Amino acid sequence: MKAPSIAVVGAGVVGCAVARELRARVPEAAVSLIDQDVLATGASRRSAGLHFPRGATPRVRSMTRHSQDFYDALRTARPSLPIRPLGLEVVASETSESELREIYLDRAGLTRADRVSEPSVRLPKKARVWRGEGCLHADVSSLAQALVHGLRPSVTVREGQRVTAVEPLREGVTLRLGSGETLTADRVVLAPGPWLSAPAWADLVAPLGARVKKVVALHIMRPPDDAGRAVVFHDEDAFLLPLPDRGQWLFSFTRNDWDVNPDTVSDGLGADDVREGLEVLRRYAPGLAEEPIAGRVFCDAYSPSREPLVAALADPRIVFAGAANGSGFRLAPAIATETADLLGLPTPPQPPPRPERAGTPGTTGTTGAAASAASVGTAASAGTAEAAPPAGSGASAGSGASAGPVANAGPVASAGSAGAFGVGAPAGSGVGAAPVVSAGVVGGRVDRLRSSQ
Repeated sequence: MKAPSIAVVGAGVVGCAVARELRARVPEAAVSLIDQDVLATGASRRSAGLHFPRGATPRVRSMTRHSQDFYDALRTARPSLPIRPLGLEVVASETSESELREIYLDRAGLTRADRVSEPSVRLPKKARVWRGEGCLHADVSSLAQALVHGLRPSVTVREGQRVTAVEPLREGVTLRLGSGETLTADRVVLAPGPWLSAPAWADLVAPLGARVKKVVALHIMRPPDDAGRAVVFHDEDAFLLPLPDRGQWLFSFTRNDWDVNPDTVSDGLGADDVREGLEVLRRYAPGLAEEPIAGRVFCDAYSPSREPLVAALADPRIVFAGAANGSGFRLAPAIATETADLLGLPTPPQPPPRPERAGTPGTTGTTGAAASAASVGTAASAGTAEAAPPAGSGASAGSGASAGPVANAGPVASAGSAGAFGVGAPAGSGVGAAPVVSAGVVGGRVDRLRSSQ
């Protein structure tokens, strides 16, 4: 049988994770990774890179668990990668405990605390603190580039190549490039990040209903302690992230500015950005609000359901993967696994089960994520193929897709019908409990935290 060819358009953290997962599933596949810029220089370069052990819906919790297993195994296999564990503190109203217990994974180990460990943070009246573990922080751009480095030359990486047209033909899907070249593949995965309105695919992805929202974080010029914890302000949809290597805190908050253009939105902080951010920060850390302010501005794609979208489009040979709601890093391994499942690719072999680490009750064994990440450790050198799945989180990152009817927007192929190249595998085999097609509005609460801003 002829080896399949698959083109992945978009080389942010999600696209890179997808390319790695495809190679892990079908090592003989001809995989191309195409981006209009250099690898991981869009939303991934501006990402806060914070993974929270949480999810507002069963599907997002399943994806979070899968991705965290992947990153934990990856850190063990390749300790030099720019990923570090981070403690967690959650500030919320005293009536929020039952909600926190539902949305945070057991492995977070949330327990009540008397105060926030960072002295500059004060508790509003009737607020309480919960302390836990399980956060991860990464330099997302560097991580994505390091992981793709191990895929070369098995994966053809085409940087600086804008796709100007996507043309489904009888013999495959042809991509026309700005350089004048064409590339034809059996399947195409669109992972464009916030570039939803690119002319080449705007009409294809429009039925999904995704939109682009501005994402803003302030840089607070006060050096944090090396052992500082991430502080989540649950009721505000905001967080403080200590960045000791940069000598500053990052303060991420919700900025409801929709339908922005990713090619123009990064012109720097505006007066409204600073005003809105400091207004929230002063309620919790007035001292930090008096420090010199800098920041980062970009945008991300958000789905109607606030869950990531992994969906076959009008032509089932073209699959969309993204709209991670600011959670690209947190959910990229899980998005990649769902994408490969939707394509019907076989699952990678899994190592023997291992007990889960202490403080992570309720599960044992090794997930597909850990299996895929574990294989990375044996294929990390340049020129060897690495195996991996996806992960991420963001400013409105997920509501419930597996618990409720999905209103599909436009013709969406089911996971089983995307049957790939005659090598079908059971849909959903990577992440497990979630449907791998999510293309519409789903009932459920929004998973709000922007952990990948």
